Amino acid sequence: MEWSLSLLGAALVMFVLREVFHTLWHPTRHGGLSRLVMTMLWRLSGHLGRRRGTAGLSGPLGMVCVVSIWALAIAVGWALIYWPHMPEAFTYSAGLEPSAHAGPVDALYVSLVTLATLGLGDIAPATGWLRILAPVEALVGFALLSATVTWMLGLYPALARRRTLALRLSHLRRTHATTEALDSDAGVAVLDGVATDLCVVSIDFLQYPESYYFYDVDDRASLAEQIGYAAELAGHAAKARHPDVGLAADVLNAALDDLAIILDDLFLHTEGGTGSILDAYAAEHSIKRRTTQRPDGSSNTERDRG
Repeated sequence: MEWSLSLLGAALVMFVLREVFHTLWHPTRHGGLSRLVMTMLWRLSGHLGRRRGTAGLSGPLGMVCVVSIWALAIAVGWALIYWPHMPEAFTYSAGLEPSAHAGPVDALYVSLVTLATLGLGDIAPATGWLRILAPVEALVGFALLSATVTWMLGLYPALARRRTLALRLSHLRRTHATTEALDSDAGVAVLDGVATDLCVVSIDFLQYPESYYFYDVDDRASLAEQIGYAAELAGHAAKARHPDVGLAADVLNAALDDLAIILDDLFLHTEGGTGSILDAYAAEHSIKRRTTQRPDGSSNTERDRG
C-alpha cells in the first residue's frame, strides 16, 4: 500500500512534467491538459462574453488556471510520495507530536513548502532517499516558476505581432488601395510585407497556440476582423500588369492558405477551404458577419463585433 501510493504520486508528477514539456518546450505541440483547460474557458467566455464582456479574460485566466493546476498536481504527487513514510521517515521540530502530524494534509504541507522553496524545516525528511527527493522537488518548483515566466515573455510578443499585423491591415483598408495603386514597386513592397507578417503569425500560432485563445477587443487590432482585407489586397494585385505585383499576390495568397491550414489543424477542424476557415476563425472570436461586394463583383465577408 505504501509503495503503491508513492508510485501513484510519481506517475502524477511525471504526467505533469510531460504536460509542461509539451506546452512550453516543444515548439509545435502543447499538452493535452493545457489545451483542454484553455479551450473550455474560451468556449465558456464565448457564451458569457456577449452579455458580460468576459471574453477578454479567457486567455489570461486560462494561463493562470493551467499553471495553478500544474503546481497543485505536482504538490499532490509529491505529497502522495511522502505520506506513506510519515512520521517515521521524517524529523519534527520541538513541540510537534509526530503521530499527530502524519496525515495527508501534513504531507501536502511538506510538499507545498518544499515546492515553494520556503524551507521552514519544522517537518523535514530524514531517510536518505527522501532527503535527495525533497531538493529535487524544490528544483522542479523553481523550474516551473522560471518556465511560466518564459511562457509569458514569449506569448505576449506573439500577441503583439498578431495585433500589429491586424492594425497594419486596418491602415491599408482605410487607404482604399486599388489595382492601379498596387501596380508599382511600392505595391510589391506592401504585398511582400503583409505576406511576411502572415508567415510570422502562422509560426506564432504553431509555437504559442495558447495565443489563439486571447480575444482582441479593438476591431482595428483584431486579426480575425482584418484578415479578410489581406485576401482583398491579393485580389486587387492579381489584376495588376506589373509582373512582380502578380508574383507578390501569389505569395500573399499562399501565406493566407498556410495560415488557414494551421488554424484549421489546431483549432477549427472545419476541413474547408481558406475562405470558410477564415470565416470560422472570425466566428470563433465572437464576430458577426456582414456581406459586402468586392471590386470584382464577388462577395466578401466583413465582420462587425457584437
